[in-house]
Amino acid sequence: MTDNMKDRDFIEYVVKMLVDNPDDVKVERKIDEMGVLITLDVNPKDMGMVIGREGMTAKALRTLLRVIGARNNARVNLKINEPEGSERPPREERPATEEKKTLDDVMNDIQI
Repeated sequence: MTDNMKDRDFIEYVVKMLVDNPDDVKVERKIDEMGVLITLDVNPKDMGMVIGREGMTAKALRTLLRVIGARNNARVNLKINEPEGSERPPREERPATEEKKTLDDVMNDIQI
């Protein structure tokens, strides 16, 4: 494996371990004046696994790619393509909470 393909191979390996449909994982690598761009395509059913809760998995993947890039004096970015036909369920509204309490109110409630 050449040094300039480690980032691509790394992301492909990690994502294939995360998803249920590893054969649908496609990774492309492009170099331009901004640095290296890794583009990731996955099965629509696997998007949640790649993004993670509140985007934490995607953020971790991007962080690891930056580390790999820094070791090779390159700027590496990850773009995750939203699959065609994917449907996001509407966000559930959070129930309205009671009136807002201040810190003093909470401290007064717990004093014995």
